[in-house]
This record gives sequence, structure tokens and C-alpha cells, in this order.
Amino acid sequence: MHHWTPSESYFTSWDGTELFYRSWQPTTDSKQALIFIHRGHEHSGRIAQQVEDLGLTDFWAFSWDNRGHGHSPGRRGHADSYSHLVKDLDTFVRFVSERYEIPMENIAVVANSVGAVTAATWVHDYAPRIRAMVLAAPAFRIRLYVPLAIPLLRLWLKIKDKAFVSSYVKSKLLTHDREQARRYDEDELITRDIAVNILLGLHDTATRIIEDAAAIITPTLILSAGSDRVVKNSAQHRFYRRLGAPTKCLETYPGFFHALLYEKDRQRPMAHAREFILQAFRSDIDRTALLKADRGGFTRTEYDLLRSPAPWLKKLNFAAQKFMMRTVGSLSKGIRLGRKTGFDSGRSLDYVYENRARGIGPIGKFIDRGYLDAIGWRGIRMRRQHLEKQLTRTIARITDSGQPVHLLDVATGCGRYVLNVLKNHDDQKIDALLRDFTAANLEQGHALAAAMGLENVRFEQADAFDPDTIRPLQPRPNLAIVSGLYELFPDNDMVGASLRGIGDAVEPGGYLIYTGQPWHPQVEMIARVLTNRDGVPWIMRRRSQAEMDELVRQAGFDKIAMEVDPWGIFTVSVARRVAI
Repeated sequence: MHHWTPSESYFTSWDGTELFYRSWQPTTDSKQALIFIHRGHEHSGRIAQQVEDLGLTDFWAFSWDNRGHGHSPGRRGHADSYSHLVKDLDTFVRFVSERYEIPMENIAVVANSVGAVTAATWVHDYAPRIRAMVLAAPAFRIRLYVPLAIPLLRLWLKIKDKAFVSSYVKSKLLTHDREQARRYDEDELITRDIAVNILLGLHDTATRIIEDAAAIITPTLILSAGSDRVVKNSAQHRFYRRLGAPTKCLETYPGFFHALLYEKDRQRPMAHAREFILQAFRSDIDRTALLKADRGGFTRTEYDLLRSPAPWLKKLNFAAQKFMMRTVGSLSKGIRLGRKTGFDSGRSLDYVYENRARGIGPIGKFIDRGYLDAIGWRGIRMRRQHLEKQLTRTIARITDSGQPVHLLDVATGCGRYVLNVLKNHDDQKIDALLRDFTAANLEQGHALAAAMGLENVRFEQADAFDPDTIRPLQPRPNLAIVSGLYELFPDNDMVGASLRGIGDAVEPGGYLIYTGQPWHPQVEMIARVLTNRDGVPWIMRRRSQAEMDELVRQAGFDKIAMEVDPWGIFTVSVARRVAI
């Protein structure tokens, strides 16, 4: 067996935190890599065993210590959000790809337990173009032996902001291998505590990922422990049944405990993992079906069902909600505005952005506050924060290179988020062309720009889906934005034509900031109860992040950065125009 000595270092994660990582250099001049994600409670030092056992000596291997674990900083077992752990994974893989010059397409992930859920969430939400993932005993559902454990934990978290529980898991529940059990028991870097917010975040995220697993097309191998007393195999089976990957495999090992990669007979799952990874590197992933997802696929099926009559019990429920919105709900200014202009209109979204409850009397304000606090609107406001953050960063990239910024927003609404950013850059060389199809939105945008004293902004009425009005723009934009538009239209031909027009207009090396809505927990309620800007039911066909990214790629852009809210509803991505 080849024995590797890992190198140790730190990388800077997305929020500036320095996280510890290990790397194992291959025996050949390789540009292929494996990313290992450790179990909950553990650290990257424990990964050395897996690297040795897998035996892929012509691959780089990397693993990092999650924040709050091993040599990485933070309170033991804690992170501010489970989504932050997923974002750390995205940052780490991008760091590895750039630092070691390894293409994203030449990377595979091997993850265990909680780490496997993190990997599946990353692949779902961020849609990286990696080669494959191996999920060992993924903890989609942890066995919580206390009755009503999840509701009790939610209540505890409301009472105590930073609450912790100590793991009941002992080494004897993890492996039959006495030597591996001894190493686990004696490892001082293993933390027994886990923050309650992370436990609940894991539970809620896993629920979403299982339900929407059809969005994942990355080749996936699931290794399931037949006698797992820590997590529920039934949840792994539900995920596998829904998994959209054309290449997928589920292997179950009777008698194995949860830490199956540390079990007595671990060479069996390791052999399966090794062969699956090697096979994945022999063939490319066919992504052409993503471009036709509007004609057939799981989101098209969902869309068609939403356009069909609801079952009678649901129909009664939604009819009651519509009645309440027409009557008592009309006391809320936000609901009145949504019913008048469409809940997806620029004016309605601008009201949501303001986030100031208004209505007729105290009851109206109370209803309006509930309306503004709906999960979708909270996600919309976070999308705006992400837009402003990425817009600010992209402007800095361009100005740092010594170029003036020529900004184009093809469907700006009233442009509030763009104007807010421009207000903070009034000393920069920036000219902005903000376009929209609706005259009322442009009038509101004019008034906002005037109130802010911005003179470097032009407003223009135009159709974002007419590429012939985008291509000839002068000066050529080096920063284009399309936000909250494509999510409203199910047809990929329309979206593709618009993106190609933007791609032709943007200078090579320029940037595109675009949004997506790959998931929404209230998609049926919205379709059955709310109306859109045309006064008809607001029925959305969701686009997976992989589908949206592929449309952007076909227009000549490569994604370089991404943001997603903690609920996985709205995404903001930055792509760069490929040099011609």
C-alpha cells in the first residue's frame, strides 16, 4: 500500500474565516482530484484512512476541517447556519480548482454521514460541474430516540440562541473494528457536541434535498450501512428513488454499522467507490437534456399539474385562502397592491423590498407584517442583498482593472437595488442603462434616481426577450444584469434567445449577474391563490440551478461565483463572458 504524508495549510473561506485543510499529492503529474468531507463531530485527520484505503494514488486528495471542528476556528460543533457549511464546501472546491489548477470537471467528492448531506446540498444548490459524488451513510434522517425531538429542539432554540446537544453516538455504534473504535475514542480532536441550529438546519435542508433530488444530475453512488443505528436508511432510499442522475447506484452492506468506511470489511465499499469514480472519469456528463427541461422532465411535470385542477380537498383550502385575501386581506397594503398589479410585478416586489408594514388600522398592519414575513418574500429580500453584494464586487473587479463600467440591466423594474449600489459608487466611472418593458416601472425608477442625485443613469423602455434590441448597444456593456425575469417564464427558447443577445452584446471578459429560483416551498399555494402581472394565476415552472447555468453557458458565459439563501429558494450567480 502506498502511504501518503499530507501537507497542512489554511484557506480563506467566503466570510474571511481561515479554515484548516490537508492535501495528499499524487504519485503522478495529475490534474484530477478527490474532495473528502468528514463526518459530523470529526475532522480531516480522520480522512487519511479513507485516502489510503481508496488507493487512487494518481488523484490529488483534499479535506478540510469544518468550522468548529479539528484545527479550524469557532466554538466546537457550531456554525451560524448549516448553509454556511455548504458555502464553505463551495469555497473550498473553488479554491482547490484555482490554486492547484484542477478543472472542476476533474473533481469528485467522497462524503460521509452529515458531510454526505452537505455534499448533496452543494450539488443541488450550486450545481457544480463535478464528475461524481460518493455518499457514504448520508444522514438525511438522524435517529432521534426522544419523542417529539424536532419540535422540542425548535422550542429550545427559540428560548436559547446558542443551544447544544451532546451526541449519544459511541464508537460501538459506529464500527465492529476494535482498532478503529479505539482510535475514535482516543481522538481528542473529535467533538461530541453539536449546535441545535445545525441539527435543525441539517434536518430541514435534508427534507428539501430529498424532495427535490430530481434536480441532481451528477453521477452518484450511495453506500448504505445495513445495520445503521445512527441514521435512517429509509430516507436514503427516498433520496435515491427521486435522484435525477442518469448514472446512479445504491449499494447496501448487511451488518455494517454507520461508519462503514471504518468497518472491518471496509474494502468492499471502498472497492465499489473506487470503481464508480474511475468509471465516472471515463465518460463526460451529458447536459443537453437540461436545455429541453421545459418540454419534459420533473419541473415540466410539476408545472403541468399546477395548471390542472387541484384535488377537491386542496381546492377548498385554496378557495378559502383566496376568499380571505379578497376580504380581510385587503386591509393589508401589500396584498392590495399585489392583487392590483400582480404579485410578481416590479411595484409589488419593490414594496416587499421596502419591508415596512402598512395597512388600514392596526389589524391591516398586522396582516401586512405577516404577508411581508412570508418565506418567499424573506428570500426575495435576501436575494436583493446578494445582488447588491455581487454587483459591488463585480464593479470593483472591473474598476480595479482600470476600465470604466458600462452597466446594462435588461429588466430592472424600478431599479432600486442597482441605484442603491450606484449611489455608493458616485466617484467611479460608471454609466448605467436600465431597461424595462413597463413604463410605470421606469417612471418610478426615474423618480428614485433623481431623489438620489444620480446623473449617470439612463432609463429606456425595451423588451428583454428581443435580442435584436440588445446586440447593437453602444458602448458595449461589460456588466449585464438580469434579475427576477427568467423565473417568470417557463419557455427555454425565450430565455435562451435573450441570453444569446446579452452574450453577443457583452464584451469578452465582461460579466453577467443572473438570478434563479430552483426551489420554492409554496409553489402550489402561489399557483392556486396568487395572480401575476397579467391578472392570471401565477404558475411558475422552476428551473434547477443546473438548467439555468447551462442556458447561461450556451450563451458564452462561465459561472465564477454564486450566492443562495439558507432556504435554497433564490440564487444569484456571476458569470464571465468567455473570450472569443
